[in-house]
Amino acid sequence: MPTATSASTSGRLLTLLSLLQVRRDWPGDLLAQRLSVSDRTVRRDVDRLRELGYPVRAIKGPEGGYRLEAGSELPPLLFDDEQAIALAVALRIAVGTGAGIEEAAARALATVRQVLPARLRQRVDALEITAVESAGRATDPQVDTGILLSLSAAIRSGEEVRFDYRSPTPPDTAEPRPPRRVQPHHLVVRGGRWYLVGWNPERGDWRIYRADRMTLRIPNGPRFTPRQLPGGEVAAFLSARFKGSEGTDTWPCRGEVILDLPATQVAPFAAGGVVEALGPGRTRLLTGSWSWAALAATLARFDTEIEVIGPQSLRGAFADLSRRAGRAAGLG
Repeated sequence: MPTATSASTSGRLLTLLSLLQVRRDWPGDLLAQRLSVSDRTVRRDVDRLRELGYPVRAIKGPEGGYRLEAGSELPPLLFDDEQAIALAVALRIAVGTGAGIEEAAARALATVRQVLPARLRQRVDALEITAVESAGRATDPQVDTGILLSLSAAIRSGEEVRFDYRSPTPPDTAEPRPPRRVQPHHLVVRGGRWYLVGWNPERGDWRIYRADRMTLRIPNGPRFTPRQLPGGEVAAFLSARFKGSEGTDTWPCRGEVILDLPATQVAPFAAGGVVEALGPGRTRLLTGSWSWAALAATLARFDTEIEVIGPQSLRGAFADLSRRAGRAAGLG
């Protein structure tokens, strides 16, 4: 049976390891103060960590100190609760990124889950996340982990969520809006942003909400029987909605043109369109957008002669674009 001394030594070693992981360099006297021990005890504890495989290097200088270096092998790691949850979220996302690390990420998640305390294991198991595109930029809005965990728990338990929602544009009236009610079905990360896909019973339709704009109300609403997502596949559904389509994953406005450019110059900017080489300097392009005006403007970016094959709505959009461009240029 471990003695009180051995137990206190083990606890102190874990605390020392935790301190070394969160800061690059630690003066020896500062570590001694944080651990409430002598400098000699710190040196002995550092030696024990080295015996366990942790590459702790002594730093020379007026104050002296210690640094946890990268080693040739991966020793056991120590995470606090927030770090463990963050790691689980990252691994959940990695499983669905299509980056070729899915199997390794799944095994890593299983390893982390196995050693988590029961209170954290339950929260990790409640994570219901789908990654449908690559990670975003560092400037993308951040979401409170607690919101993601709460939404995941509501999806798993089949409970409505109530929340306040910050619209991208200020409302016309200063009167507060009542909280929204949604039956949550999928928590999705797309392009670095988190979205909740759910059924809005008041609107009688599916809705997509940015998680970073949500402020959850407590408690959750009543339980519900999950509906079938249109198409049954969340990635295709989300892609279609972002294209402005209510049905299949296609642009609502599609047109066909011939560009006076070689196919090699068109293909990199076709954005999923169908490119067909017609000759050294001519290319047929079938592509789409969420509106005819947007499609005309997108095609105009190729900065070349454009022959519209169809439909007539695209010709009309080019005519409107021409008139607007003329007024912008001061030509009447």
